[in-house]
Amino acid sequence: MSNLKIKGHLPESLRLWKHKRTSPGAAPGVINLSEDAFSPRLHVTSYSTEFLYEMPCESLDQVQERIKKYPEMIHWVELKGFGDKSLLERFCYEYNIHRLEMEDVINTYQRPKLEEFDEHLFIVTRLLKMNAGNTLKNDQLSLFVTKNLVITIQENYDEHFDAVRIRIRSGKGHLRSSSADYLSYTLLDSIVDTYFPLLEVLGERLDELEDELFTKPTRRSLQRIQQIKRELIILRRAVFAERDKVNDILRSTSDFISDQTKLYFRDTYDHTIQVMDLVESYKEITASLMDIYLSSVSNKLNQVMKVLAVISTIFIPLTFIVGVYGMNFPNVDPVTGVALNLNMPELYSPYGYVGVMLFMLLLVMVQLYIFWRKGWMDKT
Repeated sequence: MSNLKIKGHLPESLRLWKHKRTSPGAAPGVINLSEDAFSPRLHVTSYSTEFLYEMPCESLDQVQERIKKYPEMIHWVELKGFGDKSLLERFCYEYNIHRLEMEDVINTYQRPKLEEFDEHLFIVTRLLKMNAGNTLKNDQLSLFVTKNLVITIQENYDEHFDAVRIRIRSGKGHLRSSSADYLSYTLLDSIVDTYFPLLEVLGERLDELEDELFTKPTRRSLQRIQQIKRELIILRRAVFAERDKVNDILRSTSDFISDQTKLYFRDTYDHTIQVMDLVESYKEITASLMDIYLSSVSNKLNQVMKVLAVISTIFIPLTFIVGVYGMNFPNVDPVTGVALNLNMPELYSPYGYVGVMLFMLLLVMVQLYIFWRKGWMDKT
């Protein structure tokens, strides 16, 4: 499990509001980059049924040269890192990307969506994965789709499309013989497919938590429940918006998405519905685990209180007895010397101490027997 230490706050990856926004009142379409932005990396994959070319590029001019050299091929241009403002502005100029679109690309918490333009389609999706600390990482992927070109832009260097690259290199299936809209479907579908392993991990953690809550619940159990709850909220927000986005693609009349590709997007839509059902089920399980935790804590407190009540009940009569004998009334009047037979003659009995102790022991045994017969001594 995670070594996450929770000290009154949640880790940054689980915060629901970590949006990067421009300052209030700023002009729309302003590209503001953070100081810690990654240096940009460009990579181009060009393919057709017979040929495949892959290469990293040092500049956008190399990308343009590749696209112009092979106009009949499908081109996948990847940009990772926002560290060069001039490069982003050149992307806007070269590919007719509106500055408002680029602002949505840079402000990396956008709801998954589809926007249609005359020159291209603008698609936003969420990249969700478990990081090294076993917490959910929530990133953004932006896609621009034209007739023979797909541009993907992301903030960091994480790799999410190894399986897609293998399919392109192997040449199997329809990918190499299809248009750019099928490539965009492949990328989006692979992202939705990554949600299922995430849910499997969360399901295993929920099973472990359930066993832990029935055996030995701790404060750490409560923190883990809350962490999973936060992760499910993030996943739910992404999947619900992803479903709406895929539905918009299916309803789109844009020429950049063919009717044949929409048939494949229907399968992606079904996947989003399945993920939504699993997320809702896990949310209910998480709520029930919280109830189990509270019940376990309450039951544990009741056990402690029961033990304390039994101990207190046992010592009440014993305290009364020793309190009475602690009054030390004399057996003889010190002035007249008259014997006071009613003033605790046991104080002067040679077996008084032993007799009182045996009586108190017998009283304790009788009480314990009564408690046992009534079931008050059980652990449950």
